Amino acid sequence: MRPEYKEAVKASYFSIAGNALLAIAKAVTGVFGNSYALIADAIESTTDVFSSFLVLLGIRYANKPADENHPYGHGKAEPLITFMVVGFLIVSATIIAYESIENIQTPHEVPEPYTLIVLAVIIIIKELSYRFVSRKSDETDSSVLKADAWHHRSDAITSFMAFVGISIALVMGDGYENADDWAALFASGFILFNAYLILRPALGEVMDEHRYEDIEMDIRSAALGVPGVVETEKCYVRKTGMTYHIDLHIAVDANITVKEGHDIAHEVKDQVLENVPQVADVLIHVEPDDEL
Repeated sequence: MRPEYKEAVKASYFSIAGNALLAIAKAVTGVFGNSYALIADAIESTTDVFSSFLVLLGIRYANKPADENHPYGHGKAEPLITFMVVGFLIVSATIIAYESIENIQTPHEVPEPYTLIVLAVIIIIKELSYRFVSRKSDETDSSVLKADAWHHRSDAITSFMAFVGISIALVMGDGYENADDWAALFASGFILFNAYLILRPALGEVMDEHRYEDIEMDIRSAALGVPGVVETEKCYVRKTGMTYHIDLHIAVDANITVKEGHDIAHEVKDQVLENVPQVADVLIHVEPDDEL
């Protein structure tokens, strides 16, 4: 198993445990503290538990080796799971928006002051969680782990909105009891926007959109370092999970033998795999350069 997969799995377990504990804390505080903003936050954290579990399953499945039916491996499972994670975000945002509108129209008590303390702790924990999981997603180059990280960031921001709403309700007093409900409604809109930000790169990955110029430069540099390579031409980068599959065209002297060209191609492949570790495989096409 590649080291980055182990790190991604650890980060997923961290997200599952953290979201479960915070969902319970938010729900209990929200019910006893008369804050729907906190209850709405708990709903999102509950869906985050399920989505983080999906992330874990996606990472494990994407790590399965290539087989006869999947010659490029199973890495495309990652963006597909990301789509499901986005679905969870949309459902939770819809529920929060609906319940917020219902509560805005229903008179209720001002939230308890201690809910602010709970929210402050939650904001700090979720922001730190975002930074931890985001760092792991950068280290492993996992799109689904990046989506999981943004769940933590969106949770931190919605908790901050709840903090603002409850503060307004406590400071302004009568007539502002539903300020935290408005905060929850605003948070649902942010969750939907965040869902789009998560969906966009995952869709590009499924469609094999070219977004990897830095990796392409490293590949071309490694290839040009091989004796006999005149230049590199086409270079197509396809992301599959946490690894990449490359189609590379190289130009060699048109007067050398087929075997010599074949040997150069093998050396290019070895150099790319050695110098760009996130690349899983390289398909080399040799072109004759007639100018030599």
